[in-house]
Amino acid sequence: MSRSNDVSGASQIPILFEDNHILVVEKPVNMPTQEDESRDLDLLNALKDDIKLRYNKPGNVYLGLVHRLDRPVGGVMVFAKTSKAASRLSDAVRTRQLDKTYVAVVHGKPPQPSATLRHWLWKDTRTNTVSVVREGQQDAKEAVLDYKLLGSQDGFSLIQIKLHTGRPHQIRVQLAAIGCTLYGDQRYGSAVNKPGQQLALWATALSFEHPTLKETMRFRSLPPMQRPWTEFTIPEL
Repeated sequence: MSRSNDVSGASQIPILFEDNHILVVEKPVNMPTQEDESRDLDLLNALKDDIKLRYNKPGNVYLGLVHRLDRPVGGVMVFAKTSKAASRLSDAVRTRQLDKTYVAVVHGKPPQPSATLRHWLWKDTRTNTVSVVREGQQDAKEAVLDYKLLGSQDGFSLIQIKLHTGRPHQIRVQLAAIGCTLYGDQRYGSAVNKPGQQLALWATALSFEHPTLKETMRFRSLPPMQRPWTEFTIPEL
Protein backbone atom coordinates (compact mmCIF):
# COMPACT_ATOMS: atom_id res chain seq x y z
CA MET A 1 0.00 0.00 0.00
CA SER A 2 1.55 3.31 -1.02
CA ARG A 3 1.41 6.62 0.82
CA SER A 4 -1.43 8.93 -0.13
CA ASN A 5 -0.08 11.65 -2.44
CA ASP A 6 -2.62 14.36 -1.72
CA VAL A 7 -0.50 17.43 -2.53
CA SER A 8 -3.53 19.66 -1.91
CA GLY A 9 -3.12 18.92 1.81
CA ALA A 10 0.14 20.88 1.85
CA SER A 11 -1.58 24.06 0.70
CA GLN A 12 -3.62 24.03 3.93
CA ILE A 13 -0.49 24.19 6.13
CA PRO A 14 0.24 27.75 7.34
CA ILE A 15 3.85 28.79 6.71
CA LEU A 16 5.08 31.12 9.48
CA PHE A 17 8.59 31.70 8.11
CA GLU A 18 10.82 30.41 5.33
CA ASP A 19 14.31 31.15 4.06
CA ASN A 20 17.06 29.11 2.42
CA HIS A 21 17.83 27.17 5.59
CA ILE A 22 14.65 26.74 7.66
CA LEU A 23 10.91 26.31 7.24
CA VAL A 24 8.61 27.13 10.17
CA VAL A 25 5.00 25.97 9.91
CA GLU A 26 1.87 25.44 11.96
CA LYS A 27 1.21 21.71 12.10
CA PRO A 28 -2.46 20.79 11.66
CA VAL A 29 -4.07 18.56 14.29
CA ASN A 30 -4.51 14.86 13.47
CA MET A 31 -1.75 14.87 10.84
CA PRO A 32 1.26 12.61 11.49
CA THR A 33 4.58 14.46 11.69
CA GLN A 34 6.17 11.76 9.56
CA GLU A 35 4.96 8.68 7.72
CA ASP A 36 3.46 6.01 9.97
CA GLU A 37 1.54 2.76 9.66
CA SER A 38 -1.68 4.63 8.79
CA ARG A 39 -0.14 5.71 5.46
CA ASP A 40 -2.08 8.97 5.78
CA LEU A 41 -0.46 12.06 4.30
CA ASP A 42 2.12 13.23 6.83
CA LEU A 43 3.50 16.70 7.45
CA LEU A 44 7.08 15.99 6.35
CA ASN A 45 6.10 14.53 2.98
CA ALA A 46 3.36 17.14 2.45
CA LEU A 47 5.92 19.92 2.91
CA LYS A 48 8.41 18.22 0.59
CA ASP A 49 5.68 17.96 -2.06
CA ASP A 50 4.80 21.61 -1.53
CA ILE A 51 8.41 22.80 -1.87
CA LYS A 52 8.85 20.70 -4.99
CA LEU A 53 5.72 22.26 -6.50
CA ARG A 54 6.34 25.87 -5.44
CA TYR A 55 9.95 25.95 -6.56
CA ASN A 56 9.57 23.56 -9.50
CA LYS A 57 12.40 21.41 -8.11
CA PRO A 58 13.44 18.29 -10.01
CA GLY A 59 14.23 15.10 -8.12
CA ASN A 60 13.97 14.61 -4.38
CA VAL A 61 13.55 17.56 -2.01
CA TYR A 62 15.66 17.67 1.16
CA LEU A 63 13.79 18.55 4.35
CA GLY A 64 15.23 17.62 7.73
CA LEU A 65 12.99 16.60 10.64
CA VAL A 66 14.58 17.84 13.89
CA HIS A 67 11.68 17.50 16.36
CA ARG A 68 8.18 16.01 16.41
CA LEU A 69 4.64 16.56 17.62
CA ASP A 70 2.19 13.76 18.39
CA ARG A 71 -0.44 13.24 15.70
CA PRO A 72 -3.32 14.88 17.63
CA VAL A 73 -1.19 17.91 18.61
CA GLY A 74 -1.08 21.08 16.51
CA GLY A 75 1.17 24.11 16.60
CA VAL A 76 4.52 25.55 15.61
CA MET A 77 7.34 23.38 14.20
CA VAL A 78 10.65 24.08 12.46
CA PHE A 79 12.15 21.98 9.65
CA ALA A 80 15.65 22.20 8.15
CA LYS A 81 16.00 22.90 4.43
CA THR A 82 19.76 22.16 4.36
CA SER A 83 21.93 19.50 5.97
CA LYS A 84 23.92 22.22 7.77
CA ALA A 85 20.71 23.60 9.31
CA ALA A 86 19.57 20.08 10.23
CA SER A 87 22.83 19.37 12.04
CA ARG A 88 22.80 22.65 13.98
CA LEU A 89 19.11 22.47 14.89
CA SER A 90 19.50 18.85 15.98
CA ASP A 91 22.36 19.96 18.23
CA ALA A 92 20.11 22.68 19.64
CA VAL A 93 17.46 20.07 20.45
CA ARG A 94 20.04 17.77 22.04
CA THR A 95 21.55 20.57 24.18
CA ARG A 96 18.07 21.92 25.06
CA GLN A 97 18.63 25.25 23.33
CA LEU A 98 15.53 24.87 21.18
CA ASP A 99 12.89 26.30 23.52
CA LYS A 100 9.41 24.81 23.17
CA THR A 101 6.33 26.09 24.99
CA TYR A 102 2.92 24.40 24.99
CA VAL A 103 -0.49 25.16 26.38
CA ALA A 104 -2.97 22.51 27.45
CA VAL A 105 -6.45 22.28 28.91
CA VAL A 106 -6.65 19.63 31.61
CA HIS A 107 -9.24 18.13 33.91
CA GLY A 108 -9.01 19.41 37.46
CA LYS A 109 -6.36 21.67 38.90
CA PRO A 110 -2.66 20.92 39.52
CA PRO A 111 -1.57 20.60 43.16
CA GLN A 112 0.72 23.65 42.88
CA PRO A 113 0.43 26.81 40.76
CA SER A 114 3.82 26.00 39.20
CA ALA A 115 6.30 23.16 39.51
CA THR A 116 8.91 21.03 37.80
CA LEU A 117 7.80 17.46 37.08
CA ARG A 118 10.36 14.66 36.90
CA HIS A 119 9.30 11.13 36.02
CA TRP A 120 10.86 8.05 34.49
CA LEU A 121 8.89 6.94 31.46
CA TRP A 122 8.85 3.58 29.71
CA LYS A 123 7.37 3.07 26.25
CA ASP A 124 5.59 -0.14 25.27
CA THR A 125 6.35 -0.30 21.56
CA ARG A 126 3.72 -3.00 20.99
CA THR A 127 0.87 -0.76 22.13
CA ASN A 128 2.55 2.63 21.54
CA THR A 129 1.72 3.68 25.08
CA VAL A 130 3.94 5.25 27.73
CA SER A 131 3.80 4.73 31.49
CA VAL A 132 5.48 6.16 34.58
CA VAL A 133 7.88 3.65 36.16
CA ARG A 134 10.53 3.51 38.87
CA GLU A 135 13.95 5.00 38.23
CA GLY A 136 16.32 2.32 37.03
CA GLN A 137 13.80 0.23 35.13
CA GLN A 138 15.31 -1.11 31.93
CA ASP A 139 14.80 1.15 28.90
CA ALA A 140 13.13 3.86 31.02
CA LYS A 141 14.10 7.47 30.28
CA GLU A 142 13.91 10.54 32.48
CA ALA A 143 11.30 13.14 31.50
CA VAL A 144 11.37 16.70 32.83
CA LEU A 145 8.98 19.60 32.28
CA ASP A 146 7.96 22.84 33.97
CA TYR A 147 4.30 23.80 34.21
CA LYS A 148 2.49 26.95 35.24
CA LEU A 149 -1.21 27.31 35.97
CA LEU A 150 -2.74 30.08 33.84
CA GLY A 151 -6.38 29.78 34.89
CA SER A 152 -9.11 27.45 36.15
CA GLN A 153 -12.87 27.30 35.75
CA ASP A 154 -15.71 24.77 35.63
CA GLY A 155 -13.46 21.88 36.58
CA PHE A 156 -10.81 22.55 33.94
CA SER A 157 -7.46 24.36 33.96
CA LEU A 158 -5.29 26.06 31.36
CA ILE A 159 -1.64 25.14 31.83
CA GLN A 160 1.56 26.39 30.21
CA ILE A 161 4.29 23.77 29.73
CA LYS A 162 7.99 24.12 28.96
CA LEU A 163 9.75 20.91 27.98
CA HIS A 164 13.28 20.06 29.07
CA THR A 165 13.20 16.63 27.46
CA GLY A 166 11.37 15.35 24.40
CA ARG A 167 9.99 11.93 25.34
CA PRO A 168 7.07 10.32 23.48
CA HIS A 169 3.70 11.38 24.93
CA GLN A 170 5.61 13.12 27.73
CA ILE A 171 3.22 15.97 28.50
CA ARG A 172 0.16 13.76 28.36
CA VAL A 173 1.62 11.09 30.65
CA GLN A 174 3.29 13.41 33.17
CA LEU A 175 0.22 15.60 33.65
CA ALA A 176 -2.01 12.52 33.97
CA ALA A 177 0.38 11.27 36.66
CA ILE A 178 -0.42 14.30 38.84
CA GLY A 179 -4.16 13.92 38.30
CA CYS A 180 -4.51 16.42 35.44
CA THR A 181 -5.52 14.36 32.42
CA LEU A 182 -5.58 16.37 29.21
CA TYR A 183 -8.96 17.28 27.78
CA GLY A 184 -9.78 14.96 24.90
CA ASP A 185 -6.97 12.49 25.56
CA GLN A 186 -8.49 9.14 24.63
CA ARG A 187 -5.28 7.17 25.19
CA TYR A 188 -4.45 8.30 28.71
CA GLY A 189 -7.81 9.62 29.86
CA SER A 190 -10.60 7.47 28.45
CA ALA A 191 -12.28 7.39 31.87
CA VAL A 192 -12.92 11.16 31.87
CA ASN A 193 -12.99 12.08 28.17
CA LYS A 194 -15.68 11.44 25.59
CA PRO A 195 -14.98 9.72 22.26
CA GLY A 196 -14.48 12.24 19.48
CA GLN A 197 -13.13 15.04 21.67
CA GLN A 198 -10.00 16.71 20.24
CA LEU A 199 -6.87 16.60 22.39
CA ALA A 200 -6.34 20.07 23.91
CA LEU A 201 -2.56 20.36 23.59
CA TRP A 202 -0.95 23.01 21.39
CA ALA A 203 2.67 23.92 20.61
CA THR A 204 2.25 27.65 21.02
CA ALA A 205 5.80 29.08 21.04
CA LEU A 206 9.17 28.12 19.65
CA SER A 207 12.52 29.91 19.87
CA PHE A 208 16.00 28.96 18.70
CA GLU A 209 19.17 30.41 17.22
CA HIS A 210 19.05 30.61 13.43
CA PRO A 211 21.50 27.97 12.15
CA THR A 212 23.45 30.39 9.93
CA LEU A 213 22.49 33.95 10.90
CA LYS A 214 23.01 33.24 14.63
CA GLU A 215 20.01 35.44 15.44
CA THR A 216 17.35 34.39 17.94
CA MET A 217 14.18 33.38 16.11
CA ARG A 218 10.84 33.38 17.95
CA PHE A 219 7.52 32.12 16.63
CA ARG A 220 4.04 31.88 18.11
CA SER A 221 0.94 29.91 17.17
CA LEU A 222 -2.48 30.11 18.81
CA PRO A 223 -4.88 27.20 19.34
CA PRO A 224 -8.06 27.16 17.21
CA MET A 225 -11.04 29.22 18.36
CA GLN A 226 -13.11 26.30 19.55
CA ARG A 227 -13.91 24.52 22.80
CA PRO A 228 -12.24 24.10 25.19
CA TRP A 229 -9.73 26.81 24.15
CA THR A 230 -12.43 29.49 23.93
CA GLU A 231 -13.13 29.06 27.65
CA PHE A 232 -9.75 30.64 28.46
CA THR A 233 -7.58 33.60 27.43
CA ILE A 234 -4.28 32.46 25.94
CA PRO A 235 -1.58 34.89 27.17
CA GLU A 236 1.30 36.31 25.19
CA LEU A 237 4.21 33.91 25.60
